[in-house]
Formats: sequence, C-alpha cells, structure tokens
Amino acid sequence: MTNETTHQNLDTARLGTTDMTISRVGFGSWAVAGSGWAYSWGATDDAESLAAIRHAIDAGVNWIDTAAVYGLGHAEELVGKAIAGYSDADRPYVFSKVGLVWNPEDPQSAPIRTMKPASVRREVEDSLRRLGVERIDLYQVHWPDTGEAFVYGADTDGPPSPNHTPIEEYWQVMADLKTEGKIRAIALSNHDAALMDVAESIAHVDAIQPPFSALNRSAAPDIAWAEEHDTGVIVYSPLQSGLLTGAFSAERVAALPADDWRRSSPDFTSDLAANLRVADALKPIAARHGVSVAEAAIAWTLAWPGVTGAIVGARTAAQVDGWVNAGAVRLTAQDLAEVAEAIDIDR
Repeated sequence: MTNETTHQNLDTARLGTTDMTISRVGFGSWAVAGSGWAYSWGATDDAESLAAIRHAIDAGVNWIDTAAVYGLGHAEELVGKAIAGYSDADRPYVFSKVGLVWNPEDPQSAPIRTMKPASVRREVEDSLRRLGVERIDLYQVHWPDTGEAFVYGADTDGPPSPNHTPIEEYWQVMADLKTEGKIRAIALSNHDAALMDVAESIAHVDAIQPPFSALNRSAAPDIAWAEEHDTGVIVYSPLQSGLLTGAFSAERVAALPADDWRRSSPDFTSDLAANLRVADALKPIAARHGVSVAEAAIAWTLAWPGVTGAIVGARTAAQVDGWVNAGAVRLTAQDLAEVAEAIDIDR
C-alpha cells in the first residue's frame, strides 16, 4: 500500500509535504496493546487484535499508528506480525512514537518522558526490530521531554526537570535519523505551537499528532499552526476514548475492567454526563447520513480545516466496520451547528 493505493476506494489526503497519501482514517493500536502496564485498556486477545488490524487493511486503511510504550513493546510486535505478509511495496504505512521509556522490572510504573539522544537511537532500533521493517514511515516524538514520570492528562505547563532534554537537541536527532534513512518523516505529538516553532527552525515538522474531538478542541491553535506551515495533521482520540461512539452510558463505565485507565479519567467520571449529551447530539446526525455515531464523530474532526486524518482504535473487525467509512461522510452546516449547540451546553 505504500505505492499510494488502497484496496478499496477510501478517501485519501496527502500528509503535509511528504510523499505519503494516506486514508483519512488510520488504525490506532493503543487499545490492542494488552494488559500489565500503566495505561492499559484491559486484557485483549492477540488473535482477535491481529484480525482487526488485517481487516482494516483489507478495507483500505493504509496506515497504522503505534508507539513503543503501548503494551511496553507489545503493540509494535502485533503490528509487525500483522504486516509481515505484505511486501515493502504493498504494506500499509507504519507510524510509531518515541520518548516514553519504561522500567521492565516494574511494568506498572509510569514511563519516563525522555528524549536523550542515546535513548532515542536505542528506541528507534528496538522499534524497527519489533515492527520488522527497515524504515519507519512517520516517527513521532510522543510528548515533550520533561525528564519526569508521565501522567496522562496532567497539567505540564510547569518548568521541566533539570534532567530534561531541550527540543533543540532532540529534534536535531530526529532530523539526523531521517537523513540516515531510518525514518521517512518526522513529527511531533502533544507539542504546542511555541515548541513547534523551535522545531521548525531546525528541520521541517512533517506532521503533528494532537488530541482532537468534539469533546476536546484545545489543539485548534496547533492545527492552525500546522495548516500555515504545510504540516500534516493526524488527530488522535476523535472518539474521546470511546465516549463518542454512542455506546457508552454510566452503567457501561461502571462495568469497565479494574485495570482500564478510563475508570479514573475525568472524561468518564465528573464530566461524563455532559460528554454523553454531545454523543446524543450526534445520533440524529448519524441517522440522517445513514452512518454510525462513531463515523459522524470522526467526520466532525475531519471537517476541521487543516486535519489530514484521524487515528481510530479497534479491538475487533466489527469495530473497524463501525468507523472505516468516516472519511466519506460530509457533514452539513446544520450538522455542525447542532454539534456546536450541544458542546456549548453546561460548558
């Protein structure tokens, strides 16, 4: 699939100024990474996960997003197995991330946010081995380096640890890896516009990966920055970790496994009622278009100026079928106004 074709006619878009044209939805592998680590979604079945990834590829999805830290290497191993049967000319693009390093002797502890040059070079070699590829198509700095333990959703506006690596140093390493041919394109995930400006002065930011959904629009300024700089944008959590699928309720949240990180997230606790109202607002829109609620929610993100594609997770092939055609959904002005009205209530 790296020859810029897909098995089916899914909508595509060029990723910034790279030579990659991607389907507007990509498969996200966080949810299939398995249990036994700090940010698990609970236990998974590897055979079922592999079937879901391959089903997405067969449906025309031509890129997979993963990260070294997902399952502490397990997600990358799964992706490697899923694409092993494809030639380099026909396999989907593989996007991975660097910068969250874990302690193998204490897998349940939070990983450390570090982009020290030696660590980055060690990580890229480990990821290449697990993925079974000679080059990673898009290598993304997962989070800004603070030199401290990673806490998902925590405020990181304070001063970094004295142990942190400045972006000037780690972005140069990323550029060097691209020059050396180990990675095809370089990107920043979860970095704000000020940091992206610094990176851009060293080497072009090929893409960014911010969180973005109808429930979380905080990255809008970063997406605008990317549009101004011809930088691709692949957004994550367009379904807000499942809240915008239309299938969640207070009862389902209460039934989540004990090791599912969402049980302690404000999105699923204190903010749940307001979030479910937005999900309910998407239901009549989905019905008008004859699509799933998930596809309507993803289409909302894809309608945002500057967004190239959206990462969507799935544990089963059936879940893939629930979102794979989101790129073809064209929301109307009325649709967007209804979502905006729901967002404004109690917010």
